[in-house]
Amino acid sequence: MNNKIKQLRKNKGLRQEDIAVLLNVSRQTIVAIENDKYNPTLELAMKMARLLDTTVEELFILE
Repeated sequence: MNNKIKQLRKNKGLRQEDIAVLLNVSRQTIVAIENDKYNPTLELAMKMARLLDTTVEELFILE
């Protein structure tokens, strides 16, 4: 599953560390998700989408 997290995060001027702190996860978790190495839980995906002002469907691309 691909995602647009890095692009949307940069558009908002946020660092990986910033998102990690706001979502109460490690920076390594954000790195792994951005690099398609880890699929977040539904709860985390929804929180990320809310934080980045988008929907889960727009944030994650199911191929």
